[in-house]
Amino acid sequence: MAGPMRHGPGAAAAGEKAKDFKGTMKKLLAYMDRYLPSIILALVCAVAGTVFSIFGPKVLGQATTKLFEGVLAMLTGTGGIDFDAIARILLFLAGLYVFSALLSYVQGWVLSGIATKISYSMRTDISRKIDRLPMSYFDRVPHGEVLSRITNDVDMVTQTLNQSLSQIASQVTMIIGVLCMMLSISPIMTLVALCILPFCLLIVMNVIKHSQKFFRQQQEYLGHVNGHVEEMYGGHVVVTAFNTQEESIATFNQMNDKLYQSAWKSQFLSGMMMPLMNFVSNLSYVAICVLGGFLSLNGSITVGDIQAFTQYVRQFTQPINQLANISNQLQMTVAAAERVFLFLEEPEEEPDTQQPVSSDEINGSVYFAHVHFGYVPEKTIINDFSAIIQPGTKVAIVGPTGAGKTTMVKLLMRFYDVSGGAILLDGYDVRQFARGDMRSAFGMVLQDTWLYNDTIRENIRFGRLDATDEEVLAAAKAAQVDHFVRTLPQGYDTVLNEDASNISQGQKQLLTIARTIISDPKILILDEATSSVDTRTELSIQKAMGELTRGRTSFIIAHRLSTIRDADMILVMKDGDIVETGSHDELMAKGGFYANLYNSQFADGEE
Repeated sequence: MAGPMRHGPGAAAAGEKAKDFKGTMKKLLAYMDRYLPSIILALVCAVAGTVFSIFGPKVLGQATTKLFEGVLAMLTGTGGIDFDAIARILLFLAGLYVFSALLSYVQGWVLSGIATKISYSMRTDISRKIDRLPMSYFDRVPHGEVLSRITNDVDMVTQTLNQSLSQIASQVTMIIGVLCMMLSISPIMTLVALCILPFCLLIVMNVIKHSQKFFRQQQEYLGHVNGHVEEMYGGHVVVTAFNTQEESIATFNQMNDKLYQSAWKSQFLSGMMMPLMNFVSNLSYVAICVLGGFLSLNGSITVGDIQAFTQYVRQFTQPINQLANISNQLQMTVAAAERVFLFLEEPEEEPDTQQPVSSDEINGSVYFAHVHFGYVPEKTIINDFSAIIQPGTKVAIVGPTGAGKTTMVKLLMRFYDVSGGAILLDGYDVRQFARGDMRSAFGMVLQDTWLYNDTIRENIRFGRLDATDEEVLAAAKAAQVDHFVRTLPQGYDTVLNEDASNISQGQKQLLTIARTIISDPKILILDEATSSVDTRTELSIQKAMGELTRGRTSFIIAHRLSTIRDADMILVMKDGDIVETGSHDELMAKGGFYANLYNSQFADGEE
């Protein structure tokens, strides 16, 4: 008695792939459900158009028979060619093909609209998903990888829906209709033609089995290549400055080679399908021609039926070839759709509370209560951070690189949630606020500037979209922007390019400061806000910031300690903990860690 069947790792992997394929198809069909009436209309048009075209060879065969009989009658002297009958048959044939073409046009127009709408829905869902993803996702996934999903992968799905969906319906209809017409002409010849079907199916199944994994790899490596290109293009100045072009090219070549290998193998395997199918169908075609000639000599079939049957044989194998090609496209589509759905299923940040506290309750009181945090669970970088900041207090956070200064600001803005402890705004845990509502009470000037492709005026107005031109001008003057803007040919209507490289780094920093000023925030965060400006401009900005921070709680992160001497409170951080607290004079008098940091900036020796 045989023992129980054992499935090896290969069988398990194949089962998982089949499960993934079916799961992806179900999700894709769910996207199409909302457009089901339009899809049905398009498929009906495709089927009807195919049905009308199927009768073409049969009608043409009748015309051929009429012509053949007329020629025989002329040769034997018993009659002539009935041109009127042939003309009526040909006019009817033309009507069939014209109506079939109109139906094809309608289904193409409808499906194009459906494919575009599905593409729009997918991109909208991806865009909304990006807003709901935690910052940790973007810390570990290259930006180009995300862009590849919203562009290449969605385009692949759209292209397939636009081209292949109607083809599947029409080609299946073609196979069934042609088979019926062939049976009506000659069951014996139909049986011979059907002998090729098992061989065709065997070819298709084997090619799909071996090529699917390469199509999946192709989409994956395409995302990696896009991510690397986007990263290198964004940092091309740094790459050039450090003379690492060769390393970048080598990395690209390595990724591109993997993409080439997977693309070549997938296309080679799928390309084998058509020649193999043609070879098998040609053998069947030869056999049918020989058999048809034999049956014609016996008088079992007319010349017109032979002509029609040979056309039907071609039409019978053609849909099989088309479906084989569509199967290749579907494999690429499933691989692309799988990447889109995997992105849409990424874990999201915790949703906002159902009854959030209004940001109107925020007046500027901040309490860090024994905060613990780590970007990864196994590594804590903020150990036990506690501090109480009263409204209107100007707080400076200082410390060596990696001490956790910027991390504390990210926690305050709820870009990340604390692992332990709590952060309170005016007595409310930050998790009691809706993220967007809470962040509207903050104004930020970061070390890394961000401006978008629009005019300088609109970039400043981005801080408060309903600001008037007069308020934009006032903010620009307060941030020392007005002078350099007026030296530009178009002034405030100067359009910044994609990465704002048509103005200097210091000027970009001034614009971000003006953008923060116009937002009129309750709590201000300045992360190395003056690191990219010259000393004279820095003094002017410090004066403007003094006016801006008056009466507002403000957090200033600075490595240049001379810029924060007038802070009401200085929090000195080291290794994720507060080691000292006090004003500049108090901390200098202690002669501790802060005093060493401060003095090291004016000494030649190391800290």
